[in-house]
Amino acid sequence: MDAYALHLAMAALVGASFVAVSAYYMHRKTLSQLLEFAKAVERDREREEEEDEPGRGDSPQHYKKYAEKRRNHGRRKSNGYYRRVSASLPDVTVISGGPDGEEKRNGSLDLIPAGLPRLHTLPEGKSTVPSNATKRSAHLIRPTSPKSPVASASAFESLEGSDDEDNLTDSTKLDHSYLHTNGDANIADCLNTNGEQAQITASSIIRSHSVSGDLHGVPPDPVAADILRKEPEQETFVRLKITPNEVPSPDEVESYLVLQKCLELRKSYVFTEEVAPWDKEVISDPSTPKPNPNPFFYTPEGKTDHYFEMEDGVVHVYANKDSKENLFPVADATTFFTDLHHILRVIAAGNIRTLCHHRLNLLEQKFNLHVMLNADREFLAQKSAPHRDFYNVRKVDTHVHHSACMNQKHLLRFIKSKLRKEPDEVVIFRDGTYLTLKEVFESLDLNSYDLNVDLLDVHADKSTFHRFDKFNLKYNPCGQSRLREIFLKQDNLIQGRFLAELTKQVFSDLSASKYQMAEYRISIYGRKQSEWDQMASWIVNNELYSENVVWLIQLPRLYNVYKEMGIVTSFQNILDNIFLPLFEVTVDPDSHPQLHLFLKQVVGLDLVDDESKPERRPTKHMPTPTQWTNIFNPAFSYYAYYCYANLHTLNKLRESKGMTTIKFRPHAGEAGDIDHLAATFLTAHNIAHGINLRKSPVLQYLYYLAQIGLAMSPLSNNSLFLDYHRNPFPMFFVRGLNVSLSTDDPLQIHLTKEPLVEEYSIAASVWRLSSCDLCEIARNSVYQSGFSHALKSHWIGKEYYKRGPDGNDIQRTNVPHIRVEFRETIWREEMQKVYLGKAIILDEFDK
Repeated sequence: MDAYALHLAMAALVGASFVAVSAYYMHRKTLSQLLEFAKAVERDREREEEEDEPGRGDSPQHYKKYAEKRRNHGRRKSNGYYRRVSASLPDVTVISGGPDGEEKRNGSLDLIPAGLPRLHTLPEGKSTVPSNATKRSAHLIRPTSPKSPVASASAFESLEGSDDEDNLTDSTKLDHSYLHTNGDANIADCLNTNGEQAQITASSIIRSHSVSGDLHGVPPDPVAADILRKEPEQETFVRLKITPNEVPSPDEVESYLVLQKCLELRKSYVFTEEVAPWDKEVISDPSTPKPNPNPFFYTPEGKTDHYFEMEDGVVHVYANKDSKENLFPVADATTFFTDLHHILRVIAAGNIRTLCHHRLNLLEQKFNLHVMLNADREFLAQKSAPHRDFYNVRKVDTHVHHSACMNQKHLLRFIKSKLRKEPDEVVIFRDGTYLTLKEVFESLDLNSYDLNVDLLDVHADKSTFHRFDKFNLKYNPCGQSRLREIFLKQDNLIQGRFLAELTKQVFSDLSASKYQMAEYRISIYGRKQSEWDQMASWIVNNELYSENVVWLIQLPRLYNVYKEMGIVTSFQNILDNIFLPLFEVTVDPDSHPQLHLFLKQVVGLDLVDDESKPERRPTKHMPTPTQWTNIFNPAFSYYAYYCYANLHTLNKLRESKGMTTIKFRPHAGEAGDIDHLAATFLTAHNIAHGINLRKSPVLQYLYYLAQIGLAMSPLSNNSLFLDYHRNPFPMFFVRGLNVSLSTDDPLQIHLTKEPLVEEYSIAASVWRLSSCDLCEIARNSVYQSGFSHALKSHWIGKEYYKRGPDGNDIQRTNVPHIRVEFRETIWREEMQKVYLGKAIILDEFDK
C-alpha cells in the first residue's frame, strides 16, 4: 500500500513539474512576441511622424539632452548607456534601445502574427503622453524625482524643469487633490472666475506612467529610486501662507509694544561676546578637529594690572589699583528687581495672556498642517542623506549631574570590583577610626555576594514623587552616606580616586558611542574659597578629559543650611567664596595654574536645589548680601541676580584677555513659583527643565520669541514633579520652542547603558515623534551646548551659525531643509508681528 502511494506521489510530482515548465516557456515566448510587435508598431509610427512633422523635437541636440538625462537617472549599465530593467522579467530594452537607435534585447524574440492589439492602449483622445515623447528611450517607466517625493503620489511625477514641460496638452484633466503634492500649487489659482478649471502651469501638472490594469507597466517604488539616485534634497514643499495679513487691533498693538519692551530688556541683560566665535576662528575645513594631545599642559601667562573688589555683592573691575572707573558696569540690584516686577506684571495682564495664548495655539496648528502636508517629503529627504540617521547624528546630554552620570548596574559592578580587588584600601575616617573598604562593608553586614541592584537602592520610585528630600537620599548607595562619600565624592580620604576611575569608565563609554556627548554638572558649594583649587586638582591630577565632555559648575542654594551650621555669617560670604577665586585666576593665571586649566573646560554656571520650597517674592529694595544675615534662604531671583551680575563682569574680563567665557544656565521652572522663569528670562542663556512654562502663556511666548534653550528631562520629571503623559515637552516642541532632551540623573532614572538614547526612545514611543523630530531635537542640543565652535562646525555644519536652511547641513544633522525653513519662516513671521513689521533680524544667531 505504501509503495503504491509513493508511486502516485512521484507521478503527480513529475506531471506538475512538466506543466510548470511548459507554462513558463509559453509565457516567456508570448511576452517576447508582444514586445517585438510593440517595437515594430513603434518604428512604423516614427516613420509616419517623420514624414508628417519633420524636425519636431527630434533634433540631435534635443535627443542628446534627453539621452544625457536618462543616463543620470538610469539603473543598469549596458553597452555604454544606462537603462532600467526588471529583476523578474526578461531583460528587454524598451522601444528604441540605446542612444544610437540600435535595437538591443536579451535573447532572440520571434515575431507574432500581425493584427494583435498594442500592449499599451488608451481611450481615443485621452492620452496623457506627448506624441514626441514616445521617441525617447525607457519613457514608459519613470519613477518620481525628489521634486515630488510623496509616497501617496508614487504613480505621478512633477515636470518642473524637465524637457516635457512645453509638450503637455491643454485638455489634460487633473484632480485637485493632487495639486499640493508637488509644491506651492495654489488651488485657487487653478480656477477661473466662473469656478471652472483653468489652464494649469506645467510645474503643477503630474503625469500617469501606465494605464490602470496594465500588467507590465507597474512603476517601480519611487522611494527606492530617489534613495539610489542620491540627488540633492529638493527644497520644494507646501508652504503655509495666511492671507490677507491680519491688521492688529489697537488692543493688540498695545500688547505687542509691551512684548517688545520685554524682549529689549532681555537683550540689555544677557551677556553677548563682542566678537562671535565664528569670527574669531574661521573654519574652512570642517573635518574632525584634532584632539588636544596634552590638555593639562600649563603655559605660564603674565599677570595684568587689573584690580577688583566686591561692592554690594557685585565685583567691580578697574584698570589698575589707582583707577576709579568701573570697566564693566552691570545693572544694579534695584534696577533688576524693578525690571523683574515689570515682567511679572506683564505675564499677569489679561489681554496679553489672551493674545499669547492665541498665538501659541496658532503656532501649534501651523506645525500640524506642515507635518500633514510635508511629512513624506521630510522622510524622503532624510533617506537620501548618505550615512546619517538618528543613531549617528550628534546628540548632547545638556543636563546631567556628574555624581549620577552612571547607571545603577555600572555603579554596582564598580563597587563589587573594588571589594574584590582593593578590600584593604583605607577609604574613610569615621568615629576616630580609619576603616578599610572591607571593614566598611563588614560594619554594614554586607559582602560582595550580597550586593544587587535592589539592595543598592539608588533608583527613584513612587516614594520620591513630590519628595525632593527622598530623591536626594537616593544618592546614598544602600542608604548609607558613607558609601556616597567613598564612591561618589571627590573631597574624601582617598582624594576622589574611586569617583575619578568611575568617571573615566563613563568617558570611555561616551567615546565608544562616538555620537553622544555630555555636559556634566559638578558642585561648588561656596563654603570656602579653597573648593575651587580642590576641584581643579582633582580634575588635573586624575587627567579627567574627554573630547565628548565639558563641565558646568552647579551652585546648591543652601545658604540657610550653612548659616545654621555656622559656616557662614552672611550671604556675602558665599559670594566671596564662589567668585573671588575666579577673578584671581583670571587676572593672574599663575596664582591658580590648575584652576586656570580646569576653567578652559567649564562652559556654564548652574543654580540647583528644590524649587518647590515656599519663598517670599523679592521687593525692589532688597537687603545687600552683606546685610543678609538672617537664617532664611534668599529667593531664587536673589540668587539669580548676584550670580548673573558677577558672572557677567567675569566674562567681560575674561573676554578682554582672550579667555573662554562661562554662560549662566540655571535650573528653573521645574517646580515652585513662576517668578523663577521670569528671572531667568532676563538673565540666563539656557535653562534646565522649564516645565512650569505651561502655566504662563506670556512667558512661554517670550521664551519662544527669544529662542531660549530648554534642556528638558521628562523621565526625571516623572519621578519627581509631573507625570510623563502630562509633560509639556511635545507641546513645546510642536510650537517651536528651543527644546532638547536630557537625562538629569541616569543613576536614579535610567536602566540602560545609553541613558540619552533611552530618553529619546521613550519620548519617541510615547509621543510618536518621527525620525525628523528626533534629529531636530538632537540638533537643538548641539546649539544649546557649550562645546567649541570647531566641534560644532564639524558636528552640524561649518555654517551652523546662520539662520534657516543656510545654516543647516542635512548630511551632518539629518534634519531636512524643509523643516528648518518652516521653523525659521514661522519664527520670522511672529517676530515681525510683535515688532509691527519693523523687526531687525540678523542672518546669524546671537553670539
